Formats: sequence, C-alpha cells, structure tokens
Amino acid sequence: MHGGLKLLIGTIVTAIGITAAAPAASAATTLYAVNPPNANKLITNEYAFWNPTAASAVRSADWENNSGSLFAKQTVDGPAYWTGVPDNKAPDALSRKGTNSAVFRLTTKRNDFLNMQTAFKLKVQKQTSTSSTPAVAWDGVHVFLRYQSEESLYYASIARRDGALVLKKKCRGGPSNGGTYHTLGSKSGFPIALGQWTAYGSSIRTNTDGSVAVTLSRAGKSVLTITDKGTGCAPIRTAGKTGIRGDNTDFLFQSFQVTSL
Repeated sequence: MHGGLKLLIGTIVTAIGITAAAPAASAATTLYAVNPPNANKLITNEYAFWNPTAASAVRSADWENNSGSLFAKQTVDGPAYWTGVPDNKAPDALSRKGTNSAVFRLTTKRNDFLNMQTAFKLKVQKQTSTSSTPAVAWDGVHVFLRYQSEESLYYASIARRDGALVLKKKCRGGPSNGGTYHTLGSKSGFPIALGQWTAYGSSIRTNTDGSVAVTLSRAGKSVLTITDKGTGCAPIRTAGKTGIRGDNTDFLFQSFQVTSL
C-alpha cells in the first residue's frame, strides 16, 4: 500500500471514531497448585528431610518440612493441610511420638518461582507455647517468598499473635540461624480470627530498576506493599521456593496455589 493511501485511510478512521482494539491482558498462568488427599495421614515431616535415605521416611513430591510435621486432615470444609498439635518433640518417621510443629517450616520442592503471586485459605485453630518456644509477639503464620535458604528470603507475616502484618527480608550473616531479619513494612490492627477461614495472598516482582516489590493481601484486598531497594542487603532477584512457616500455632490451610503475574 502506498504511503499516501495509508495516510488517507488513517485520517478517515480517526475522523469517524474507529479505534483499534487494545490487546487483551494476558491471563495469569497457574504455576503450582497442590491440594491435600482425601484422608487423615502424614504427608511428610522433618524426619524425612534430615534422613533422606531412611526407608521408613514419609516423603512428598511437592513439599519439604525441615522443621515440624505436615498432615492431611478431613474437615467439614473438605481436606486440608494441618500442622498437627504443635509440640517441641522430635518426630519419628510417622510423627507418632511428636510433631515438633511448634517450629513449623514448610517449603515447596520447586525453586523456580520469580515474579509470581501466592494464594491460599488459612484457619488458625489456636496458639500455643512450649518450654523451649515461649510465647512471643511474632508467633503465628508467615509466607516464604523467593526462599534461597534459611539465611536468605522474603517473609510475609500474615497472622501474628500481636495482630500485625509485617513484610521482612532475611539477609545472610547474623544471629537467626545464620541470618538477620530486616523489617520492610508493617501495619497493625489485624488480629487473628481464630476458627475462621481467611483468604490470604502475596505477590512479588522485580522492577525495571532492580528493586523488588512485595504486596500482601487479606480477604481479597491489598493491605501492605513495600519496595525493597536494598535494605540490609541487595534485593533478592533470584528465583526461589515459596512456602509457609508457623510458630506456636495450630493451623490448617487449603487451596494453595502459585500463579504468574
């Protein structure tokens, strides 16, 4: 088509108010979605993590528990994942002698999550304490994002004993299992709704300037957003695992999924 004809057609289209349709926004892609089996059973535990060759260990294709025990439990609301009754007793292969879920650390086996969002439903049944894990303000449930190791990760506190929502980053080197926590943002006034299912979500992305944006949502609404430009250490820009942490908390969760942004 000659340039003059192109210009003429463009002029006519503009004059009569016809505009090209904007490209449709790409739908989020499900990257990871796991649901508990329809049974009351052990899914995996820290015994399996720390005894990788033990024939008696119970292993999961999806999850790793480096502390605590993960069970499937039938509820009136359908199958759910459960911490078991939290205690500070080292579990055997089947977590019959103890769960050690007073310190609960669960991560995905997959470690390729970069720009993504998580979503799940949470039900906190009660909060507890033990002789080795006395009650503290930050007891509760938290989400791991871009988990590199126990020394390097982002961390979203979604249900704390003190009612705060907190976003943190853990940097290598320091007194907390080889790392140091740095608070990136917080908001008070969100007490745990004991015995009620609540929807939680989080998202993380690397911005064009190299900073990292993290957003926390509750009941479908964004409630806390931060931008990490290097607090404590450089922003974590490498893909990693996601997962859930619990401290002195007996809780269930359902419908855990990761989607693209």
